[in-house]
Amino acid sequence: FCGEAPGADEEIRGEPFVGAAGQLLTKMIGAMGLKREQVYIGNILAWRPQMEGRRSGSSVQQTGNRPPTEEEMRFGLPYLRAQVEVVRPKVIVALGSTAAEGLLGFGSFKSLGSIRGQWHEFEGTPLMVTYHPSYLLRNQSNKSKRVVWEDLLQVMERVGLPINERQRNY
Repeated sequence: FCGEAPGADEEIRGEPFVGAAGQLLTKMIGAMGLKREQVYIGNILAWRPQMEGRRSGSSVQQTGNRPPTEEEMRFGLPYLRAQVEVVRPKVIVALGSTAAEGLLGFGSFKSLGSIRGQWHEFEGTPLMVTYHPSYLLRNQSNKSKRVVWEDLLQVMERVGLPINERQRNY
């Protein structure tokens, strides 16, 4: 699974996807019949992008998250490529538009909805694009959840995971 970049929780813990979106991702992985320890989770960017700060006394306060710039992603991609080379995943799941853009190329699509749910490729590895778990936290409709689940069902089929009737009809 490939996300965007570490957020505040991830920066503190030094692990990817440990905040609210990470907890949801762990549940999604579990719904696939896997444990988090059985998958590799990384990001397009290995560090948290710095926010433009505002001065407060003698220090600059930086709060919030921002997506990495194209330049930052280009800088981080060799590290991600090295991870893929070592891990040799059967598939990659790009979580969100930033991850998709980093893996598929900058400006390669107009909207995430136009490319999600279809197989793509990243340097010879099958790639499925879906929405980021944080999107599901903001848009908790059953339709949004179903769309992401259909993407994950395709991933399960591709890697040969068993799919029971309950999973298929979620």
